[in-house]
Amino acid sequence: MSDTQNITLALPKEMLRRVRHLAVERGTSVSGLLKVTLERLLAEEDTYTEARSRYLAHVAEARDLGTGGRAGWTRESLHDR
Repeated sequence: MSDTQNITLALPKEMLRRVRHLAVERGTSVSGLLKVTLERLLAEEDTYTEARSRYLAHVAEARDLGTGGRAGWTRESLHDR
């Protein structure tokens, strides 16, 4: 039993013509070209998700600056001339 599943994909005719040409130039099929492209997209998404999780964990562990989440100044007082 195969680990793959067929799907139906609708593309504009000119785009499909260009994609077929690109696949031939790269020595692969349209399916192969799409597979590589989608794998790259998923890897980028995984990298982003991991980086976001690390950032949020870092922010959650940030030290308290003693402000209680409130600024003790106003914009005007910072820009007094």
